Amino acid sequence: MHICIVAPEQLPVPPIVGGSVEICIDAISKEFAKYHRVTVIARRHSKQANHTTSGNLTIIRVPSGKSGKYLQGVIEQIRLLDCDLIQVDNRPIYAAAIKAHFPNKPVSLMMHSLTFVSKRYISHAHAASCLSNLDMIIANSSSLKQELSKLFPSQQAKIHKVFLGVDTNRFRLPSASERLAVRKKYGLHRTFNVLFVGRLVPRKGINVLMRAIHELRRKHPKIRLLIAGGSPHKAYIRSLKQYAHKLKLPVTFLGNIPHSRLRSMYWLGDCFVCPSQKHEAFGLVNVEAMASGVPVIASAIGGITEIVQDGHNGLLVRAYKDHKMFAKRIASIEESPVLAQKLKDEARSTVNQKFSWIQTANEMATLYITKINEMG
Repeated sequence: MHICIVAPEQLPVPPIVGGSVEICIDAISKEFAKYHRVTVIARRHSKQANHTTSGNLTIIRVPSGKSGKYLQGVIEQIRLLDCDLIQVDNRPIYAAAIKAHFPNKPVSLMMHSLTFVSKRYISHAHAASCLSNLDMIIANSSSLKQELSKLFPSQQAKIHKVFLGVDTNRFRLPSASERLAVRKKYGLHRTFNVLFVGRLVPRKGINVLMRAIHELRRKHPKIRLLIAGGSPHKAYIRSLKQYAHKLKLPVTFLGNIPHSRLRSMYWLGDCFVCPSQKHEAFGLVNVEAMASGVPVIASAIGGITEIVQDGHNGLLVRAYKDHKMFAKRIASIEESPVLAQKLKDEARSTVNQKFSWIQTANEMATLYITKINEMG
């Protein structure tokens, strides 16, 4: 096959700092390219060449801007390609516009969340119209598939679930010396480190986690909170720092870490906490933490429950609005090295069995070949 993948306009591919959608596009396109020809169309960035080719993978970077400049550039580039299928990531409006220009080509929409079918971005009627014209919709979890099916029941038959993955060669267990070295670098080798990685936005529940750490400090004086991530809203970061100061928390804000350097951040953690307060379609950071040998504690919400099995490969918090429930789970890991080791071992095994990019790409390729054959 020759697969064309259209990235959202927001961030470059590969991502320079963060961007879970762009991380997925980068990883999946590389796996596709082992057996197929792949062209990724993404936004232009001053730090990246406008056109790069490596083996079967080509990335074309087009200008972005107002008045649909990016989408226009994407469509112009697709006209020059002899591709068999077009995959659009996370943008129903883009996918529908591209299908209108190329009605005889299969167009797949890969959905990473409910964000871009929510009323904040698009009316329900407009979203339904966009999806109705597409040939396939891929959801990254059963939870997201169910939510999309409830919102758009007439499209249910074309929605398929394909889990995301992780690079298990990069996100791996550290040696004792690697782990100690990175912890010493940050002065964190004598503390019990509770790690958060993700966007610093209210829905991620960081304030709940801060209250949990505050609750634990009396009995667990060595506990420390580490927060890795950035935010489009500087005022929100300031408010988090002010809240931490008010609670007198020992907290380290690590900043927005490039994905290429994220592995060592996981090695800083004695446990990883994902205290999300709203639906998470998948929760890639949980898989990365599991692959990296960090016990995971997460809200029992959305697709997270398809990754973390409570008491087996991680710990789930069902009353995730209650900071005391997170405190209880964190304490159980600090107090029991045996439990922590069990969760680490089972988590790494789960990742190897279910969450590799090879599996993701193979499942998608099978769906794509079938659809291409159906459409002749």
